[in-house]
Amino acid sequence: MNLFKKKQYVPITGSREGAPVVPDGLWLKCPSCRKAIYQKELGEFKVCPNCSGYFRLSARERLALVADEGTFEETDSGMASKNPADYPGYEEKLRKTSEAAGSNEAVICGFCEVCGNKTALAVMDSHFIMGSMGSVVGEKLTRLFEKAVEKRSPVIVFSASGGARMQEGIISLMQMAKVSAAVKKHSDAGLFYISALTDPTTGGVSASFAALGDVILAEPGALIGFAGRRVIEQTMKQKLPDGFQTAEFIMDHGFIDKIAERAEMKDTIGALLALHRGSCDGAA
Repeated sequence: MNLFKKKQYVPITGSREGAPVVPDGLWLKCPSCRKAIYQKELGEFKVCPNCSGYFRLSARERLALVADEGTFEETDSGMASKNPADYPGYEEKLRKTSEAAGSNEAVICGFCEVCGNKTALAVMDSHFIMGSMGSVVGEKLTRLFEKAVEKRSPVIVFSASGGARMQEGIISLMQMAKVSAAVKKHSDAGLFYISALTDPTTGGVSASFAALGDVILAEPGALIGFAGRRVIEQTMKQKLPDGFQTAEFIMDHGFIDKIAERAEMKDTIGALLALHRGSCDGAA
């Protein structure tokens, strides 16, 4: 009768004695071609070797690629969001996200050198609640532009955001006007602002400071827009063209000045800063 008994299978798990254990994060799926990529093949720029698609970078990874080594000095690093609208579960979400992302907020600000040129630099992080802009993000960016005016410094902002942070309600929307006003004061002082758009740059960020750069750069294939494609199509009752809201489509329609490969971004920014150094000769 043993022939009719089911064989008991032992599930294979990483904790089983003697079983091979595959480290987490060893293989990653490309967001563009969906193929599995051995992590070491990506390199420091995190570019897919099969389709040249870009993986999203954390703020710290972006800083390492852009700022000259050892020159970045962070400002307002201790600022962290509270729960001004008393949104249920928001404080716990902030805590977990902060631990996972290794930062207090969705933007890191400071001063550094890029190719030897002194500048203010802000980098948004899509890993922190999708880079959403709340009160602290707006405050940190506003302070950076204000300090840049005092130092006669240019400003570079790398945007990566899903838009305003809904958990903070109208307070998050107020940041659009607040940061834009700081950008205007920086511009009125005759100073240079480079806006670099990465994937994604959408919502209230795309509709405010991300669109106000003296020069607007973008990474290839980056999603850039305000509302989502489906929302627009349902509202307009029209089919949108292929490639709509990609960096290439936006450039063809005159919104951005240049698409720069990730490996070329630092040199591109360095050349622009050197060209405009005369207007920021007091930068420190």
